Amino acid sequence: MTNKFWLATVTASLLALPAAAQAQGTIRGAAEGAEAGAAAAGPVGGVVGGAVGAATGTVGGILGVDDRPRFRSYVRERNVRSYDYDGRVAVGSTLPASGVTYYDVPSEYRVKPGYRYTVVNRQPVLVDGSHRIVEVLD
Repeated sequence: MTNKFWLATVTASLLALPAAAQAQGTIRGAAEGAEAGAAAAGPVGGVVGGAVGAATGTVGGILGVDDRPRFRSYVRERNVRSYDYDGRVAVGSTLPASGVTYYDVPSEYRVKPGYRYTVVNRQPVLVDGSHRIVEVLD
């Protein structure tokens, strides 16, 4: 009974998300949330984790959907040297403090202070103050 209740609640929540929220942050958040939830609590955890991750990904995107292509072009025009990284270039990965050059994001992109960008394995990424990747601009 409880599993059916949670499944119905999560399904209703997912259907209630506005169509505009189907940006990359939502999809990435849903996928990562489902993976973490399934690992922690099985199938029901995957469903709940996916819904929570989708909501978090929608609100937590650093760059707006409209700014992403423009920012990628901005980074390409700067010919920023790409850092060769052996690890996985994904949200949550932490880059080293030395050997990587981090750049300020121009104010026109309305990114909160504390976030910077760099290029890793030819992919522009945004990082927080601890050099953790918070957004991959693929």
